[in-house]
Amino acid sequence: MTGHRHHPGGASRSGIAAIVLSTAALLAPGTARAGAACGCSLSSDAAAGYQTVPGWRADLQYTYIDQSQLRAGTSAITPGRIGAVNDRGGGQEVEHRTTNQYVTLGLSYSPDGDWSVAAQIPYVDRLHSTFGAAGSSQINAASQSNVSFGDLGDVRVLGAYQGFLPDGNLAVQLGVKLPTGRFGGQNTVTGAVVGRNPALFSSGPGAASGQVLDASLQPGTGSTDIIIGASYDQPVSEDIDAFVNGRIEVAVAQFLANANANYRPGNTGVLSFGLRDQHSPVWAPQLQINITRKSADQGALADTANTAGTVIYASPGLSLRLAEGVTAFGFVQIPVHSWLAGYQLFPRWTANAGLSYAF
Repeated sequence: MTGHRHHPGGASRSGIAAIVLSTAALLAPGTARAGAACGCSLSSDAAAGYQTVPGWRADLQYTYIDQSQLRAGTSAITPGRIGAVNDRGGGQEVEHRTTNQYVTLGLSYSPDGDWSVAAQIPYVDRLHSTFGAAGSSQINAASQSNVSFGDLGDVRVLGAYQGFLPDGNLAVQLGVKLPTGRFGGQNTVTGAVVGRNPALFSSGPGAASGQVLDASLQPGTGSTDIIIGASYDQPVSEDIDAFVNGRIEVAVAQFLANANANYRPGNTGVLSFGLRDQHSPVWAPQLQINITRKSADQGALADTANTAGTVIYASPGLSLRLAEGVTAFGFVQIPVHSWLAGYQLFPRWTANAGLSYAF
């Protein structure tokens, strides 16, 4: 799992930022997919590197992503034109809103300064509503289908090594996402429900017809993913560190693999860079730039035309040392650029907060 490196004259200060930020990065690749390219991309790997102090650490993080704005390409669709998407005979789904809340428990262990291993268990709380393939006359409460659920998501296990350089500035990470969360959909020919106990719409026309929620919006994806990453950080002054981090996640196997009922989530890449101020032993401000690129989901159950995109966030944050080994943190992500394929719901901002305890 992530942690801190020792730079001359700055070990105690860097430890504060590192412990605080450790949870956030591990959510970046996939717990916040939500069917689009706008999931949480906050990265503590970029901010603090990998753990150089042997021992255990437990983390608890809360992430909030409210996808309330329908967008296409680089622009938002104004409320007055949302209903006109299908007025010329189109069959495009017109989504209304997706509110995601994630609580992730993380536990990591480092036997020495070079190696570490971590596991993260996410809990997904999601509210989703859609008008289906609606025209202007159908954008109303009677045409809106809704679903709400809270459930465990896909568990991640990651290992890291940072023994390449004397100061541990360069690190690599290899991990796996397991298909532990509920997943599934409906066979596009027979209508049969497939997967493992997938969530169904609970009200509206979707519930009346027994419709299953989109595969990309389920608590899990049903896929086994490989995660590969690398990071490098370097002091640029007595109190300021610069960092850069890259990570990709690729599905290599999936349970939903049968004809007319297959689904594979798109590959996701995240690149982060920025600066952190380590002057104070109590608080540590930081600014990240997070760039996410997601390819389209694939398969009969995938919304292939509406799941790819590139998003850039500016993410200011602050950590506070509450006691020895205990740190609280908070970050806000503000989107500064987005290009989204098709029509996708997008957040105006996202938030992350949490606690970390090293022992």
